[in-house]
Amino acid sequence: MDWIVSDELGLTVGHLVGWGAATAMIVGGVAPYVPQYRQIRKTQDAEGFSLYVCLTLLIANTLRILFWFGKRYEIPLLIQSIVMNATMFAMIHLCVNVKKKNQIIRSRERIFTDMDRKYFWAWTDFQSYVDCMLVFSVLGAAITYLLIEFSPFVELVGFLAVFTEAMLGAPQIAKNLTNKSTEGMSLSMVIMWTCGDLFKTAYFVIREAPTQFWVCGSLQVLLDIVILVQVWLYRHNTAAARRLRRGD
Repeated sequence: MDWIVSDELGLTVGHLVGWGAATAMIVGGVAPYVPQYRQIRKTQDAEGFSLYVCLTLLIANTLRILFWFGKRYEIPLLIQSIVMNATMFAMIHLCVNVKKKNQIIRSRERIFTDMDRKYFWAWTDFQSYVDCMLVFSVLGAAITYLLIEFSPFVELVGFLAVFTEAMLGAPQIAKNLTNKSTEGMSLSMVIMWTCGDLFKTAYFVIREAPTQFWVCGSLQVLLDIVILVQVWLYRHNTAAARRLRRGD
């Protein structure tokens, strides 16, 4: 009788651990953007945050959602992609509004339908970002529907999804290199990125997710470390920029 109770308890504990890990995957993915969102809202300065981070994640998670229809992976990873897309749109909405408020001289409106490559992903209205991702999603869904039975295509979508996400830190690295400073970027966000990516990569390995997931997860951790190195390298420039912004 004891071993039956023990087995039942073990199963229950196992379920709780599994649910906890799944919840951490969903919530942990968006948590790093909370401090960055609060910082931008508090300072009313969005210049230190690269909107290409949002573009990278929107493309990666849209592709991951499409990949699910061709090769079913765990539902928590699918939910995480949906939640992440909603979070990125919230970040874009805030940044667009802040940049509009900070305009001293009213410049010409730049919108998606202008089809001007020079201002791609630098539009002045939030709707343009939504329209761009709608076009991408519809085209991606149509192509996936047509080639859903072609295994190499499905695997390619999966690889592109996780590889794009793995390159998440690249736009922020480029932004920091250009500014020679990490002012305006939330250090808490990057630390949470690193912790989350370490957990996520371990989760992929333990749960035997498709190989593309854990390989690219490891690359993502490497880029997180590069950004943390930049924080240390540019610490003096960042402190000077912060004093200048505060008028010290």
